[in-house]
Amino acid sequence: MKPKFIAIVAMLFSLIILSYSKIEPNLSITELKRLYSGGDYTKWPKPEVDSIVYAQGFEDIGILGKPEFPENNPYSEEKAELGKVLFFDPRLSKSGQISCANCHDPELNWGDARRVSYGEGRLQGNRNAPSLMNIAYSKVFFWDGRAATLEDQASFPIQDTKEMNFHIDLATKRLNKIKGYKPYFKKAFGKEKLTQEEILKAIATFERTLISPKSKFDKFIAGDSTQLTNRQVEGLHLFRTKARCINCHNTANFSDNKFHNIGLTYYGREYEDLGRYNVTGKAENVGEFKTQSLRGTAQNGPYMHNGLFPNLRGVLNMYNAGMPQPKRKESQKNDTLFPTTSKLIKKIALSQSELTALEDFITSLSTGAYKMRPPVLPQ
Repeated sequence: MKPKFIAIVAMLFSLIILSYSKIEPNLSITELKRLYSGGDYTKWPKPEVDSIVYAQGFEDIGILGKPEFPENNPYSEEKAELGKVLFFDPRLSKSGQISCANCHDPELNWGDARRVSYGEGRLQGNRNAPSLMNIAYSKVFFWDGRAATLEDQASFPIQDTKEMNFHIDLATKRLNKIKGYKPYFKKAFGKEKLTQEEILKAIATFERTLISPKSKFDKFIAGDSTQLTNRQVEGLHLFRTKARCINCHNTANFSDNKFHNIGLTYYGREYEDLGRYNVTGKAENVGEFKTQSLRGTAQNGPYMHNGLFPNLRGVLNMYNAGMPQPKRKESQKNDTLFPTTSKLIKKIALSQSELTALEDFITSLSTGAYKMRPPVLPQ
């Protein structure tokens, strides 16, 4: 009996060891922490990614590299400094009261913490102002992608009647009349008067310098295993596997730079917003919005394009339930604009403990308040 008992104990012990050592499907927190913080991404557990995402060129999460500046607008310290001054200058608005920083406040992680923003005359916009942090890594701009470049993006709020409400030509003429700007112009572009294109280039150059410091996640995967708690490590693994987040929130900036309909079109109701369709006019784009980066997201509430979600847990609860999946009514059978939620959105059924782990991991992508003192404006 004794040898048989020893054999059984040995077999059970071997099974326990095996369950803690194999990569798939059961991994202990200790093993997950070792793999993810080892500094070698090739040893990470395989992410659970849909085939269509792989086909479109999937890129895993990781540490941000150096931002790239376009060939037609290379970086210079003088241009970035000019862009910073312009960013904070309300004279780019018709009333002289609204600047870019009104909706993208450095003390609020380059957002404004409102459901939707206010502009000239306290007019309320239709969408939430996303953070500009790490905008250098974006390839599409605005929630609906209406701007082709960051330079192009900078012109929209100046001309929008609900934002700065000024024609870019008139704003340029106003700035060129300000004597105190001439030294800035001279240093940045070699002349004392600028075109509207050069003003937008300067603003975009400054915006590309808004790079977040290393987060706990960045330090963890670079080799410091103490940076994340066990629960955050569990959340990281859930993020890349069962929770399906990585299907859209991938790349080092945690955004695939694509547009998706996640079921929040509010079609035929209050808050209706057809998203990218308003730009392209294509029915397949109804309800699609840009995938926002999750870096700093714990500081960027409220959430979604309309700011209707006040906290991160509410967003996760919606994803966990599979987001809205609208069904056509009899009267909508031939409605070509009826929105269809993306096939990437599925019910996940995470436990409350798993949701907490996931939320804690996403919090590890934030880095604290970004402090920047507004510049003295030229007179």
